[in-house]
Amino acid sequence: MLKQLLKERRFWLMLAGGAGAIGLIAGALLPVEKLKEASQAPNGLMGSLQSFQGQSEGSGIGTPSQVISPLVTKPAGERTDALKFAADRSSTMLERNRARYLLATDFISQKQGDKALEQLKDLEQNYPVLAAQIGVKRAQAYEVAGKRQEAAQAWQAVVKKYPKEPATVEALFELGKKDPQYWNQAIAQFPSHPRTVEIAKTLLKKNPKQLPLLMLVAKYGITSDGYTALMDKLVAEFGSQLKPEDWDAIAFGYWENQVYDKGAIAYSRAPQTPLTAYRSARGLHLSGKPGGEQRYRQMIQQFPQSDEAGLALTRLAQLAETPQTAIAYLDQIAQNFPDRAPTALVEKSKLLDKMKSEKTAAQVRQLVLTQYAQSDAAAEMRWTYAQQAAKAGNIKLAKQWAEPVLTNNPTSEVAAEAGFWAGKWAQKLGDNDQAAQLFQKVLSEHYESYYAWRSAAILGWNVGDFNTVRSLNPKVEKPSLRAELPAGSPALKELYQLGQERDAWSHWQIEFRNRVQPSIAEQFTDGVMRLGVGENLDGLYMIGSLRDREKAEEKAQYEQLRKQPAYWQALYPFPFVNYIENWSQQRQMNPMLVTALIRQESRFEPDIKSSVGAVGLMQVMPETGAFIANNIKVKEYKLSDPETSIQFGTWYLDHTHLEYNNNSMLAVASYNAGPGAVAGWLGKAKSQDPDEFVEAIPYPETYGYVKAVLGNYWNYLRLYNPEISQKVAQVKRDR
Repeated sequence: MLKQLLKERRFWLMLAGGAGAIGLIAGALLPVEKLKEASQAPNGLMGSLQSFQGQSEGSGIGTPSQVISPLVTKPAGERTDALKFAADRSSTMLERNRARYLLATDFISQKQGDKALEQLKDLEQNYPVLAAQIGVKRAQAYEVAGKRQEAAQAWQAVVKKYPKEPATVEALFELGKKDPQYWNQAIAQFPSHPRTVEIAKTLLKKNPKQLPLLMLVAKYGITSDGYTALMDKLVAEFGSQLKPEDWDAIAFGYWENQVYDKGAIAYSRAPQTPLTAYRSARGLHLSGKPGGEQRYRQMIQQFPQSDEAGLALTRLAQLAETPQTAIAYLDQIAQNFPDRAPTALVEKSKLLDKMKSEKTAAQVRQLVLTQYAQSDAAAEMRWTYAQQAAKAGNIKLAKQWAEPVLTNNPTSEVAAEAGFWAGKWAQKLGDNDQAAQLFQKVLSEHYESYYAWRSAAILGWNVGDFNTVRSLNPKVEKPSLRAELPAGSPALKELYQLGQERDAWSHWQIEFRNRVQPSIAEQFTDGVMRLGVGENLDGLYMIGSLRDREKAEEKAQYEQLRKQPAYWQALYPFPFVNYIENWSQQRQMNPMLVTALIRQESRFEPDIKSSVGAVGLMQVMPETGAFIANNIKVKEYKLSDPETSIQFGTWYLDHTHLEYNNNSMLAVASYNAGPGAVAGWLGKAKSQDPDEFVEAIPYPETYGYVKAVLGNYWNYLRLYNPEISQKVAQVKRDR
C-alpha cells in the first residue's frame, strides 16, 4: 500500500475524500451520441445543437460551451461528424471556430495534413485569441502532409508574426534543429517553456559545462528526469560562481524534489528571507542532519515578527530535551503569535501533565476553552474530553462535550466527527429527533466528509452502508461543461476549454511566475493544469493543500473557491475510467468504490512505487501479484501497467470482500492491513457497532485509510450521482 509521505507537505492523503460502470461513460458521452444520432437526420441534428446552445452560459472567449465541451475529451475518431456539423452550422462564430480548430488538431494526429489545412484556412482572422496556435498547427499540418518547404515558411511566419506568444516556442524549436540561432532565441526569450528546457538538456548532453543552461534547468526543469543529479553536478562544478539568487532557485528545486538536506544548504546561501531562513533549518531537521536547532534560533533572531518565526518556535519546542525548555518556547509563541497561541497552550498543558502539575495544566486548558473558544485547538480539546467520557461509559457527558464542536468550531477538522458521534450518542440516549438533527447538520455543513456519508446512511439515503456499498451501481453524470480557470490569459483559458491539455500546460509554464508562493487562484489553476497532463499526484496535492493556507485573506479566498463545483470535481477526477469500468463490471464491483480506492492508493499515478515495494495504481505488492496471477492464470504481467494493476487490484478487492461477507469496511481494511490483522481485530472487538469498530482500528494507517477510501466514495457519489447530488444541494449550507 502507498506509504510514501511527501515530507513537509501535510499528509493530506489520509484525510481527503468511482462511478457506475455504464453511467461513467454514458454521462460523458450523451451529448456526443445525440449529435451522432442526429447526424443521420439533419433536422434532428440541428435541433440537438439548438438545444445545447439554448442552455449556453455565453459565447465569449474562455466561457464554457454546450456544443464543444462534451466533445473535447473524446478520441479523434469519435467526434469527427459532430465537429464537422458544428463547424458548418453552429449558430455562433465562436463555436464554428472551436470546431474547426479541433478538427484540424485531429486531422494532424491522424496524419491527414491537407484536411487539417482546409480547416485552418484564414481561421486566425475570426479566432484571434489562438492566432499563434493556429499558425503552429498550420506548420504541423504541412509537416504531416510532407510539404517541407511550406512547413518551414509557416514556422518562420509564426516567429515573425507572434514574437511574444508562448506558442512561438514550438516554431523556434523546429527551426532550431537546423539553425542554432532559433534555439538561442527560445532560451533568451522563453526560458520557462517545456520545449526550452528540452533544448537546454539537449545542449547539455553535448557540453555539460554550461552554467547558464544548467541554471535554466534548475529554475524551470524541476519535474524533469534526472533533475537532482543535474543539480548535484551544478553545485559541485560551479558552486563558487553562483549568486545568492541562483542558490535560491537551486534550493527550491531540491525542496520540491524532497532532497531536504541539500535544499537546506542551498537555502542558507540564498537571499535571507523568513521563508529561506526557515527552510534552511527545516531541511536539516527533516533529513535528520545536525544544525537544525541552531538555525531555527538564528532565524527567530533575524526575523522575530515573521510567521515563520512562530513556526520555528514550534519546531524548537518539539525538539527540546526537557519539558521546561519546551514550555519556554511555547510561552513565547503564546505571547507573540496570537494565531498559534491556542495550539501552543494545549501543548503546554500536556507537558504540565507529564510534570505532574495537573492543577496548572487544568488552568491552561480552561484558558483555551474560554479565551480561545472558537479555535481549532479548543475544538480538539472538547473532542478529546468527549472521547474520554465515552470511553468511561458516560455517554451523556460525551455528548455534552462533542455537540458544541459542531456549532462553535465549524471549520475544525474534528467538527464533522464530533457532530456525528454526538448524534450517535443522542440515539443511545433515546433522543432520536435530536440525533437526526445532528446528522442533518453534519450533512449540511460538512458535506464532503466521511461522516456526512455515515450520517446520510443512517438518515436512510440511498448511499449504501458498510454491507451494501459493493453491490451498488450508481448512475453517474459528469458535467458536460468545463468551468473557466480562475487564473491565466484568455489564450490559456481557451486552450483549456478545448481540451488541449499539453498546449495549455506549456502555455501555463510561461505565465506561472509566482511558483514559490502562488495565489489561491494560481495554485488551483496549476493543479488543474497538472491533472490535464497526467501529473495526478502533484495536481491533487496542489488543489487539496489549498485548505492549509493560514493567512486570513487566503483562507477567505479558499472558502469561496470550495463553494464552486469545479473545485470538488478537480479534486475527485476520473482517470483510467475505461479500465475501471471494465474490470469493475467483471468483478461485479461498485466502480465508485474502485475509483475511491485507487485515488487513495496512488492518486492515479501508474508508475508510483511505495517504500515497501507496492506498485501501480492499486499498489499491488509483487508477492500478492504473483498470487493473483496464479489464480487468474496469467503468466506475464507488469504491475505498473494501468490496466493490469486494475485487473489485479479489483480481483484482490473482490477476494477481500468475499472473505468478509461483502462488508466493504472490512474488505477495505484488509486490502490495506492484510486479512490476518482484520481477523484479529474482529476477534477482540468489544462492540457490534460498525462505527465503533472503525474508531477502534489499532493501526493508525488503516484507521485513516478506511475512512479516506469510503470518504472518497461518498464524494464521487455526491458530486456525480444526480439523485444524491440533488439531495446534498437541498441541505448544503456552506460554513
